Amino acid sequence: MSRIGKKPINLPEGVTISIAKDNLVSIKGPKGELSQQIDPDIKVSEKDGEVTLERPTEQKRHKAMHGLYRALLANMVTGVSEGYKIELELVGVGYKATIQGNVLEMSLGHSHNIFFAVPEEISVKAETVKGKNPTVTLEGSDKQLIGHIAAKIRAMRKVEPYKGKGVRFVGENIRRKAGKTAAK
Repeated sequence: MSRIGKKPINLPEGVTISIAKDNLVSIKGPKGELSQQIDPDIKVSEKDGEVTLERPTEQKRHKAMHGLYRALLANMVTGVSEGYKIELELVGVGYKATIQGNVLEMSLGHSHNIFFAVPEEISVKAETVKGKNPTVTLEGSDKQLIGHIAAKIRAMRKVEPYKGKGVRFVGENIRRKAGKTAAK
């Protein structure tokens, strides 16, 4: 079931890993430090710049945990070495976004502006170019946190299927519906 769990994780230059006795794995790199608690059944080992995970049995639960924790650790290694970036696009007349410190202020067609406090681990940029839709860029080392924050921002005004207005990921394909046709 878990073939992904068998693949070793290569540690790039400048990335170090430390494994504590209670299976707390910490990964440090140029973009920051991340840590993850690993299930006690899964054994994590590091040798010659490669991290490997081993499971004790072939139970379905152990196979699932094996693949899950290998993917989480691989995402952490990528995050602390290269980082992650998500771009959101605000599509709609009068939609705009500005940054004030760590607070994202958005005007999304509601009767009021929306103020969204972004965690300090994430850097956020708002850009408005004439003739294009405003974009909000999220950058950081924690893939899970960035995805969660992007989903929360997107949920403020979901894309509606008739005109395509709302908050969407850059390059996201939206299924459009045909509107009403005039009856004769």
